[in-house]
Amino acid sequence: MNFQADVCIVGAGPSGALLAYLLAKKGLSVILLEQSSALGQAFRGEHLNEEGETVLKNHHLFEAIEALGLLRMEKLEYYAKGEAFKTIFPDASVGHLGIHVPQAHLLKGILQHTAHFQNFKCFLNTKVTTLKTDSLGRYVGVIATKDEETIEIKSQLIIGADGRYSTIRKRAHIAIQKHKHGFDLLWAKIPAPQDWEPAIKMALINDMQLSLFSQTGGYIQIGWNIKQGDFPELRKQAITPFISQLIKAFPELEETVTHHIRSWQDFVLLDVFSSHCDCWGTQGLVLLGDAVHTMTPTGAFGLNSALKDADCLASLINEDSIKQFNVRDFQQLREQAIEEVLAQQIEKEQTFAFHFIDQAS
Repeated sequence: MNFQADVCIVGAGPSGALLAYLLAKKGLSVILLEQSSALGQAFRGEHLNEEGETVLKNHHLFEAIEALGLLRMEKLEYYAKGEAFKTIFPDASVGHLGIHVPQAHLLKGILQHTAHFQNFKCFLNTKVTTLKTDSLGRYVGVIATKDEETIEIKSQLIIGADGRYSTIRKRAHIAIQKHKHGFDLLWAKIPAPQDWEPAIKMALINDMQLSLFSQTGGYIQIGWNIKQGDFPELRKQAITPFISQLIKAFPELEETVTHHIRSWQDFVLLDVFSSHCDCWGTQGLVLLGDAVHTMTPTGAFGLNSALKDADCLASLINEDSIKQFNVRDFQQLREQAIEEVLAQQIEKEQTFAFHFIDQAS
């Protein structure tokens, strides 16, 4: 089966969904491809900062997302010996220290605005296998499998918004530089105790960061840094001594942690790295978000940077300019900001323990 569109976007995460909406709104024909069988699969980088919030508000999308459900963080607390010793409150003009938005709510809030666009299609359960080029080497489309059927999509521009392990980047043979940060991350999700306030809470355990993030629906997401490569040995040990450190840091979680973290299988391991590409695309092809600059979870910058990428890229593309689009214009507009964020993440990671320097016993 064959299709044709001005733009083929691969990856229906936040950046791909936002870009698809913005371009379709401009009148371009857009086909959005997603490998998963449903939008909004489990995702853990779900916190908007002020920049991401502004992008969504500028395009009148935030209200619809808020109606589906989100949660504003009211404070940031640093804990030692089971008690908060430092609390940071948001600037009154901002009103929060981050907003938890489930990915399903974010995507639905964006893509519901495309329902009346005749020039937009979204194909789920669709995996790109091949990039098509013309005789001059310009990328002109993709071949994919959709529900086990082969389809071909011809387009003037292919967008790789397919994440840190991007198929589009690999198929286009675009080199990536990966950087390890010395730690991996264990995620877990537990019900919040009654009367738990929307907050971010931080502790230091064995010189590693432990973070709690309040979530919509009455949950807490635990993000626990461990030394890089330690998990295979760690999971051979009993979990109780490990979890006791969490309970000691946050005593009010004892009941919910005891009931909901019973084995190592209750954690999900994230291989932490950052990356960047010197080349953000080529003729007929562009990368954005994690596909071109993966970030660590530190500071929750990844989602917000991806939204800004999509906003910036959409501003450069319209029906008249698409044939002359030069990916270097996009890269020049965004590259310095990305470099600054990556440097800020490293600084935050290296200085985190300084918050606790006066708490050592």
